[in-house]
Amino acid sequence: MGLPASLVERLPHDLFSQHLDLFQLPAEHLAIVCASRTQEFDRRYAAGSILALVGDPRIRPDDPELVAVPAARVPIGLPPDEVRTVVDRWSGVGVVDAWIQKECPRHEVQVDAFRIMRYPVTNLEYRAFLQDTGLDVLPTSWELGCYPTHRANHPVWTVRPEDADAYAAWLAARTGRRFRLPTEAEWEYAASGGEPEHEYPWGAQFRPDCANTVESGPLTTTPVGIYPAGRSPFGADDMAGNVEEFVADDYRPYPGGVSVADDLLATADAYRVARGGSFTRFGDLARCTRRHGWFDRRIYAIGFRLAEEVDS
Repeated sequence: MGLPASLVERLPHDLFSQHLDLFQLPAEHLAIVCASRTQEFDRRYAAGSILALVGDPRIRPDDPELVAVPAARVPIGLPPDEVRTVVDRWSGVGVVDAWIQKECPRHEVQVDAFRIMRYPVTNLEYRAFLQDTGLDVLPTSWELGCYPTHRANHPVWTVRPEDADAYAAWLAARTGRRFRLPTEAEWEYAASGGEPEHEYPWGAQFRPDCANTVESGPLTTTPVGIYPAGRSPFGADDMAGNVEEFVADDYRPYPGGVSVADDLLATADAYRVARGGSFTRFGDLARCTRRHGWFDRRIYAIGFRLAEEVDS
């Protein structure tokens, strides 16, 4: 996949010593730094990392912050005549036609109003789920099963899709609210704003400063919400990069499309779709229309976020 094969330093080794003043700020002010479009990335990362240790007010396991997505009839997917353009643009990182053909054809879907989590589910939230349920479904990213305290506000990865479903059911039962994983159409609509020209949540062109991908990210997860320039039109963070996100649907061809038997389908009869790209992958996977899934390799860093049904 073209990942680095030698020593990589994407963050300065003395990062925190360059931002000692952050240690004097209350958590609420650190959260403001994380979301600021005027602060440099290193400072946003440092502020988020401190929040992981002192307690991040943005992370509320029983009452996650949500953004509203209105009802609409929205275009989903990619026109077939654009496949070659996408493949040519990303051929340098190994993208082939079959991967992009899964996005075809573009079609319209009626989506009811819903809400979606502003951030993907974090390690802290997933820990609350495990403690409350007693389930033994540890993320493989928790080395030796140990909860990563210093990454409390990073997205959890890698969990199985059925564990993401179980988390949604647990939070729904715990709160009396209608939480679930978003459908593919809901996820894509929340990421693009329903604007076909938004190939990425922020617009038409890939920008390495807008998402935690291989191009310029630190090659690890980052605290949620520290890429404010990459925020979606409805206000959701990290819908491109950081970790991929499972949705509610298994892969199937779009109406009028054909089934694409790539490596994912060749290894199983069905697989759950994942969206959004990750810190281990290049920007092609961060496109709003890209359809992906889990494969048994460590570079498949997949988490999830929840949607909430609302009354019409």
